Amino acid sequence: MIYSRITGLGYYVPDNVVTNNDLTKWMETSDEWIQERTGIKERRYFEHGKDTNYSMATAASRQALERAGLSPNDIDVIVYATITPDYFFPGSAFLMQRELQMDGKPVIDIREQCSGFVYALSIADQFIKSGMYKSALVVGSEIQSSWIDKSTAGRNTAVIFGDGAGAAVLQTTKDPGHSILSTHLHADGRFAEDLYVKEPGSSRPGRTATKEMIEEGGFNVYMNGNAVFKHAIVKFGEVINEALSANGYQSSDINLLVPHQANIRISDYVRQQMGLSEDQVINNIQRFGNTTAASIPIALSEAWEMGKLKDGDLICLAAFGSGFTWASALIRW
Repeated sequence: MIYSRITGLGYYVPDNVVTNNDLTKWMETSDEWIQERTGIKERRYFEHGKDTNYSMATAASRQALERAGLSPNDIDVIVYATITPDYFFPGSAFLMQRELQMDGKPVIDIREQCSGFVYALSIADQFIKSGMYKSALVVGSEIQSSWIDKSTAGRNTAVIFGDGAGAAVLQTTKDPGHSILSTHLHADGRFAEDLYVKEPGSSRPGRTATKEMIEEGGFNVYMNGNAVFKHAIVKFGEVINEALSANGYQSSDINLLVPHQANIRISDYVRQQMGLSEDQVINNIQRFGNTTAASIPIALSEAWEMGKLKDGDLICLAAFGSGFTWASALIRW
């Protein structure tokens, strides 16, 4: 049997720290209001002319490759998750491939929102398990600060999002005791419009932003907060338990849960429902906000740096996001 193993992790966040108090310059809000509803104290915003989606992904990938002891040309395939690409097309994966001088290596762009990294990890895992590739670079990268509505009208979503990138190197192994045990992916398009950005869309006339599109708020994030919260707290638990059950484990066997950093209230609820202690769950939303597809690899990288990923530990990744999508991965470190 062939398995895949994470051998290197890396992340990049912009230098530009934006606190809750900084947001009060643009909208009616307060540090207390934001922390009470989200747990976020600050986030990072990209710097125009310095950071791009692919440059952040490249920095995270270089760190992951260095930690894995590999060069870019040792990688067989890139799987890149983002909802905020540098171009409408082609995807940012191509730009990162060019930057890393990996000419000819295949790239796969996916758009699975907050579940993007786990979906990408699953795709790479299946490639390796099938024997098609021996190594993969899995990336999540987002620049969200450039399109969120920073006015009072958009504050319910604007206060949540931040920018950043994370990456993981996967390599083949025959040791199931140090591998990705399983991944579990789900989606339900019935709720697509409960969290979405409508424009620009190819099914509307014209190639540019019309006055009507802008006035109707189609370029802004719309979120049905109650629906997202109610579904998230259910689906997080379900998909975590699905991964545990598939491998003969229970929640008490988890050494570390790495959830998508959506909202501290969701993470705390899931932790309590799973019977886990605060030390068994990694949370960094307080410092980085919700970085969508980048949030899990950033959190996983920080967990590794803090020594929270020990040899033989059972690690669970779990995400829920727009689509709706939800996913998990169970890893024996």
